[in-house]
Amino acid sequence: MLTALIIVFVLAYAAIALEHPLKINKSASALIGTGLLWTIYALASGDSHLVSDNLSESLMSTAQIVFFLMGAMTIVEVVDAHNGFEVITSRIKTTQLSTLMWMVGFVSFFLSAILDNLTTTIVMVSLMKKLLHKRDDRLFFAGIIVIAANAGGAWTPIGDVTTTMLWIGGQITALNIMKELFIPSMINLLVPLAVTAFILKGKKVESPEKTVNLHGLESTDFERNLMFFLGLAILVAVPVFKTITHLPPFMGILFGLGILWLVGDVLHRNKCDEDKNHLTLLHALSKIDMGSIVFFIGILLAVASLEHTHILTSLAQWLDRTVGRQDVIVLIIGMISAIVDNVPLVAASMGMYDLQQFPPDTFLWEFMAYCAGTGGSILIIGSAAGVAAMGLEKINFFWYVKRISGLALLGYFGGALWYIVEMRLFPG
Repeated sequence: MLTALIIVFVLAYAAIALEHPLKINKSASALIGTGLLWTIYALASGDSHLVSDNLSESLMSTAQIVFFLMGAMTIVEVVDAHNGFEVITSRIKTTQLSTLMWMVGFVSFFLSAILDNLTTTIVMVSLMKKLLHKRDDRLFFAGIIVIAANAGGAWTPIGDVTTTMLWIGGQITALNIMKELFIPSMINLLVPLAVTAFILKGKKVESPEKTVNLHGLESTDFERNLMFFLGLAILVAVPVFKTITHLPPFMGILFGLGILWLVGDVLHRNKCDEDKNHLTLLHALSKIDMGSIVFFIGILLAVASLEHTHILTSLAQWLDRTVGRQDVIVLIIGMISAIVDNVPLVAASMGMYDLQQFPPDTFLWEFMAYCAGTGGSILIIGSAAGVAAMGLEKINFFWYVKRISGLALLGYFGGALWYIVEMRLFPG
């Protein structure tokens, strides 16, 4: 069974990577792969009750991420319908691509630390559509946004789901992880930014032409500002909501979506249907990319099958026996997280190493938070942020490998080297 599962996963992964040459949508490959993986597991295990329980558990965690993704994408669409991003774009005056790259990188990094890498990627990639006309430029910026968002998410307990897992599990503490991982995470961003700034030196920003509103009335300044700041406030409030209520983030985003919907309906209640239809949240829901969301469901459930059949746990244990060195093992786990989801990898590692042997805030857990959080940037489908960017900008898997993966690797090893040297020179 295990061999069959690995073969199916590799073939499905290859089909996703070869989407453009094969001319088969990645969502179809992900769904077929998921169906086959769970079918093999169900038939080979012989315990239908166990498989159903595992599938229900995986579906619950997948649904939480999908609902969150849908909510965040809808909020972005509502803000965009009101031309809310002009609040930012009108204030960006630079004409140099390299300067804009530095600005976008730093904003994504710090925004991800406050929100999370997935939400930040959705917001920033959507913003780039308002700032850049050339598709090649937007794709390049999307790649850097993924790196910046994952780097920014790694050094705070709410910025990345794996760091949150380690925080909730008691492996790390909030203030310590922020203190210890800030510089490695910043290096993870600065190295790719420095290289891209050199590549883009002298190139000018080509802004898109302002689209003519075909729906009649333009949004007023008050409507534009209200919806932009309300949308941003809802996104920022999600981690606060989670901290106070201990409810999952998707509940916060759905609650915020309801507030945004209510405010929008009140704001436009005196307009005729023709003038307000394109501004409604109902219209925004019809514009979100459902193909990307279906792909997300497929890839998450596919990886979950590897988790429940203990393939990932076996991999972690094999690394422990074969390699032995903690720093090398964690580096490898981080790089593997570029291929499979970092959540089950970290979950397997948390089960392998005991808190009695490795107390909170020791090298293992902090380095795990860094490597698992940033290693996903190496491939486009290695992180939730990458998958979101892939869907929003229709990024080709091999384009990302050729143009962005090398930069992500440089940043990954740069930050890792700094952390290892720092721990060796200044232990504790």
